[in-house]
Formats: sequence, C-alpha cells, structure tokens
Amino acid sequence: MTTKGRPRTAEAQLKNGFYIEIFDKGVKKGMKIRSESKHDMETNAKLYGQYKQVTILGEYKNGAPIIKASAS
Repeated sequence: MTTKGRPRTAEAQLKNGFYIEIFDKGVKKGMKIRSESKHDMETNAKLYGQYKQVTILGEYKNGAPIIKASAS
C-alpha cells in the first residue's frame, strides 16, 4: 500500500510532560520518551541508562521546553 501526498515537513509537537531521549550507542537520532512527573522521568533515565545513551530534555509545555531562570 502506498501513501499519497507530501511527506510531513514539520516535526510533531510534543505533549506536556517531562522528556528523555534515548540512543543506541553510535546513533545520532534517538527516541523521545514522555513521563508525567519529574520523578518518573529520572527513574526512566536510570533504567534506560544501564544499556543505552540517555539525554534528559526536561519539561515541555505547549510543545516548547520550559527554561527555569536561576535565582541570582
């Protein structure tokens, strides 16, 4: 079965939540995994970190990362 039309050019927007990205060793593009809470995200990072490369992306809201200002 073939698909008709143009392929998607824009990335899908991320849902609200906490994200990590996991990679196989030596691969540039990974898979994003969403968690409901920060604790769940950290637990998943430890779990996948045993046998994959993990990058913590942090919290996303309305498709954009939330950058918390540091107190100075």
